[in-house]
Amino acid sequence: MKASDLFIRCLENEGVEYIFGVPGEETLHVVDSLNGSTIKFVPTRHEQGAAFMADVYGRLTGRAGVCLSTLGPGATNLVTGVADANMDMAPLVAISGQASTTRLHKISHQVIDLTELFEPITKYGAQVRMPQTIPEIVRKAFKVAEAEAPGACFIEFPQNVQEMNVEGLAPLRRQAPRLPYPNPEELDDVAALLDAAASPLILAGHGVVRMHASDKLMAFAEALNIPVVTTFMSKGVIPASHKLLLGTAGLNSNDYNHCGFMQADLIVCVGYDMVEYHPYLWRRDEHKLVHIHATPAEVDEHYVVDGGVVCQIGPTLDALSKRCRRHRSRVANTPRRNLLDEIEEYADDKGYPVKPQKIINDIRRALGPEDIVISDVGAHKMWLARLYQAERPNTCIVSNGFAAMGISLPGAVAAGLVHPDKTILAVMGDGGFMMNSQELETAVRLGVNMVVLIWNDQAFGLIEWKQVCQLGRPSCVNFDNPDFVLYARSFGAEGYRIEKAADLLPTLRAAIRRPGVTVIDCPVDYRENVFLTERLGAMVCKD
Repeated sequence: MKASDLFIRCLENEGVEYIFGVPGEETLHVVDSLNGSTIKFVPTRHEQGAAFMADVYGRLTGRAGVCLSTLGPGATNLVTGVADANMDMAPLVAISGQASTTRLHKISHQVIDLTELFEPITKYGAQVRMPQTIPEIVRKAFKVAEAEAPGACFIEFPQNVQEMNVEGLAPLRRQAPRLPYPNPEELDDVAALLDAAASPLILAGHGVVRMHASDKLMAFAEALNIPVVTTFMSKGVIPASHKLLLGTAGLNSNDYNHCGFMQADLIVCVGYDMVEYHPYLWRRDEHKLVHIHATPAEVDEHYVVDGGVVCQIGPTLDALSKRCRRHRSRVANTPRRNLLDEIEEYADDKGYPVKPQKIINDIRRALGPEDIVISDVGAHKMWLARLYQAERPNTCIVSNGFAAMGISLPGAVAAGLVHPDKTILAVMGDGGFMMNSQELETAVRLGVNMVVLIWNDQAFGLIEWKQVCQLGRPSCVNFDNPDFVLYARSFGAEGYRIEKAADLLPTLRAAIRRPGVTVIDCPVDYRENVFLTERLGAMVCKD
């Protein structure tokens, strides 16, 4: 059999369902070998869209999403999505074709060293130089991509190697490393810190989602009566309706949850990855710090821990629940009350353009607790991450490691394939929408049911927000947009424009009921950005 046939057999052995990508001359044999396989190839309209689809697939399933490109410009187009997956700790395997090995030693058409290009943004990368190495390279790429902390891996497959004959080889048996159970001495040290604390606070990170430890975290918080703050990427690990949840940390400001940080004397970081929200923004010198994760604490002057347990999160929390006393926490529930008051204040706001708080409120009212909202990157992400009340893990997908614009529309395509039984809502600004709007065609062609909600301000709103706050004036951020309703319909989707605030909720509900792809153009009043900064800057944290 050809090496490309063996390669596809190895991917099947890894449980690959989809390969997202753009075929090319140097991947002819790989794509042809998919004929008759169990893997579905999803042609996308841009390689970046393919990488983002694989990225979100990995976050939602815990299994490596796969994207494919040809050599040269096809591979370079993958870079942003691959980097996003790596920094958001989403398992992903990127595959690219390459020129024949007979011309890699010299300057040649479309040839660059792709393994070296991807090295800084992946956990592992390799070039297939001989077909006999395929089983090992594929197995290692998937094992490394899916191991904690997960991330991206890269395989470069030269054209002439794909065509070579190989016999007597088969995929390697799948193996995954098992994390150890907690060390009793480490547990005792952490338990002593918890028992000595007057006002402990839990900061829950995305590792809780990845390790399926949400229920264990909630049981631990309830048993010890410790309030919880989540990061943007861990929204839903504690239901928004739970009385111990104070809010979400991530806005670089004196947000409501900072009341909790300022009152605490011990921060228990569970599944927290530093890339989510840097500790200099929340840690005080007086804070004791505990790190509970499958990976050791990152080295940082603001994150020197006083105790920690490096192992499985769930068993660690179970063991600590049995060792520690229940607290009468001195951390007030002011942050939670302030957050709920803000949400309620704007529930029926009639202002137009529509205020961000009103949009978030209507999204929550339109979606069920198991439905999935995928945020792009921009000013809308800050509002969604702060105010959206997520009830389940992985129902509010936010990129906050690499934080790449353009992820939400292709990400929603992947989410629709993974969860065809759920409503999928992609939330984005007009800037982010136009970065990957071509994937509307992919969504329509695949028959994905999804809703795209565009916050339209004809500007790069987050940059304008920062410019006004830091420099006193905006510059170089404005642009014009096409008619998004006609644009959506030209792809075979449906389109609506919101003409008054009261129309948003019924339009969302109608779009959710409608099969296929629906695009909603919603003008947004981003004057609220500066108002929010002024309000939070003046906030006094007291009960």
